[in-house]
Amino acid sequence: MTVSPTPAVLGVGEARSRLHDLTVIDVRTPGEYASGHVPGALNIPLDQVRRALPDLRHAAERGDVLIVCASGNRSQAACELLAGEGIAAATLAGGTTAWAAEGNGLDRPAASAARGAWAMERQVRFTAGTLVLVGLALGLLVHPALQILSAGVAGGLVLSAVTNTCTMAALLGKLPHNRPRAADLEGTLAALRSR
Repeated sequence: MTVSPTPAVLGVGEARSRLHDLTVIDVRTPGEYASGHVPGALNIPLDQVRRALPDLRHAAERGDVLIVCASGNRSQAACELLAGEGIAAATLAGGTTAWAAEGNGLDRPAASAARGAWAMERQVRFTAGTLVLVGLALGLLVHPALQILSAGVAGGLVLSAVTNTCTMAALLGKLPHNRPRAADLEGTLAALRSR
């Protein structure tokens, strides 16, 4: 089976009208997922998609799969990974941000289950800003050459924009509060198998 390397893109309206027919997979971190997700979406973080390939293949054989993230970048990467494995999937244009902007509701776990983690974009902005301020402070208080830290962060942000990738987000995604517990992923995969 040949699958196009360019993923299909569903607009919010089309996704909403077909939601009951789709298997929706949210590839954001567990913290982001807990902050609000497309109704019925299952959370398989992007760095765990390879581990879930057999279950995703089975889901795609039963019906259409929609991959969702915050803005569409991570879901597109996941769709490309799946296409390389012969698994067809579509991405949601604009991600959960566009979904919510069009007035659609987001599911959230019970207050006790949500950890209140920040969205990845917010974590990146906070970390980059902190590193820039630390670099400037060290440059003023210790040695001017230490301002290279601020320059390095600025260069990384420019590279991130040009390549549409984010190394800082990838690194932050590995922090404990952004990683699924093994039981969480196993539960998600069991739910995917039962659909």
